[in-house]
Amino acid sequence: MEGVNGAEMLRFVEMIARDKGIEKSEVLAAIEQAMIVALRKRVENPDTLVVSVDPNNGNIIARETDLDGNTFDVKIDDMGRIAAQTFKQIFVQKNREAERDNIFEKYIGLKREIRSGTIQRMEGPNYLVNLGDAECFFPRKEQVPTESYQVGERVRGLILDVRKQGQKVKIILSRTHPEFVKKLFELEVPEVAERIIEIKAIVREPGFRSKVAVASYDPKVDAVGACVGVRGSRIKGIIDELNNEKIDIIRWNESAEILITNALKPARVDSITLDYDNRRARVVVPDDQLSLSIGKRGQNVRLAARLCKWDLDIVTVTQEQDWRKRTLAKFQQIELVDDMLAESLFNSGFDSFADILAAGPEALMKVPGITIDIAAQIIQYCTESPEPPEEITDVVHADGAQRRADNTYVEPGQDLEDEEKAEEGAPSAGGKPAGPVDPFSRAAEYAAQAPEREPNTQGKTQ
Repeated sequence: MEGVNGAEMLRFVEMIARDKGIEKSEVLAAIEQAMIVALRKRVENPDTLVVSVDPNNGNIIARETDLDGNTFDVKIDDMGRIAAQTFKQIFVQKNREAERDNIFEKYIGLKREIRSGTIQRMEGPNYLVNLGDAECFFPRKEQVPTESYQVGERVRGLILDVRKQGQKVKIILSRTHPEFVKKLFELEVPEVAERIIEIKAIVREPGFRSKVAVASYDPKVDAVGACVGVRGSRIKGIIDELNNEKIDIIRWNESAEILITNALKPARVDSITLDYDNRRARVVVPDDQLSLSIGKRGQNVRLAARLCKWDLDIVTVTQEQDWRKRTLAKFQQIELVDDMLAESLFNSGFDSFADILAAGPEALMKVPGITIDIAAQIIQYCTESPEPPEEITDVVHADGAQRRADNTYVEPGQDLEDEEKAEEGAPSAGGKPAGPVDPFSRAAEYAAQAPEREPNTQGKTQ
C-alpha cells in the first residue's frame, strides 16, 4: 500500500464501483475486510484488529487493542509482498461476491419477465447471451426447434430462473415456456396487462402451435376480439416474434363440455359424452371434420386435451352410429325388450349389460316403459348371459388429464408444475421434504417430444 494516497484511493474506489456496477460503500467495505485479513499475521491480537477507510479523504486507518485495553495504530505502509498479495486476493473475491449479489437481486426481480440480449458465443448446442450487465444461459431444451441462432444476433426470451452458482449468477433464458407467450400478450394487448382480460391457460408445441384460453371480466370487452385486434394487428406482432407459430385463441368457459368444444376449433363438434370419474370425454365429430379435429401430427387434439385437462377420444358420427346400432341390437335380444324399449334403455345411459347389473332394478324401473316384470327379465338375462360391452374401434386418443399426488385431478386452468413449485419444502407423502423443481434439468417436452409423437390410436392410424 506504500505510495497510495487518499485521493488516489478514492478514484480507485469510484472506478471499481462504476465498472462493476456496485455501490461505493461496498467497495470500501471490501477494502476494510481485505486489509484485516492481510494484517492478521502482523499484529499480536488479530481478533481486536479494526480497519476503516475514510469515505471523504480515502485514508486507511488500522487499529489494534492489546490485553490491557490500550488501542494503538498499526502501520500499513510496509505490509510486505505476501500481505499485499493476500489483500489483493481477498479484495477481488469480496468485489466479485458483491457484484454477484447485485446481479442476483436485480434479476430475481425480473424472473418470468421478457428480456433481450445478444448471442455471445456457443457452448455445444447451448448459447451464452449477453444481457448488457449480465450473461445468461440459453440451453438447448429452452430453444425452439424450428429456430436457429447466430453469434451476434439479437434474441428475446423469458427469464426462466435465476440462482447463485459459486461466484457467479446463473440466469436461464427460455423461448419455449408457455409463460413467454403470456408475457407477449401482456406487451401487445393492453387489456391483458390491465387484467381486464385474463389468460386462463396456455399450452404450446413451440415453433408449431399454441392454444390460449382467455376470459374477459368486462362484459363490454370481447376477450377473443381484443386479443386478435383490428384485422389481426395485435396477434400479428406475437406471431412475428414466435416466427409464424400458429396461435389459436379460445374463449374460456367453466363448463368442461363447452371448453372442449371451443378447444377443438376450428373443427366442428357434433356431441360430447363426459366420464367425470375417469376425466375422459368422447367427442363425436362429423366424418369430414375428423382430420381437422386431429390436426397435423395430432397437434390440435393433443393441445386441446392438455388445455382442458381431459383425456379426449375422437370418433366420427359413423363410428358412433355403428356402435349405437350394435348396442341396441344386443339389448333387443332380451325377451320383452322391443325397439322402443331398447332405445329408452340406451337414451337413459345404459350402454352395456354391465351397466344394467351395476345400476340394479330400481334404476331400470325409472326408464320409460320398463315395468317390474320387464326389469326382472332384463336383470335375469344380463346375469345369465354376461357379454362385454360394445366398443368403438379406431378411436383417436389424446392424454390430457393430470393427477395430483393425492389422486385428485388438476382442474382446467391449473398447472401441476406451478402447484409443485408452490409446495417446495412441504413434507411429501413419505414424510420427507419435497425437493425443489429444478428448471435446469427439466426436459422441454413442449419442443422435443410433442411434435414427434403421433396420435395414439386403437386399430388403424388416422
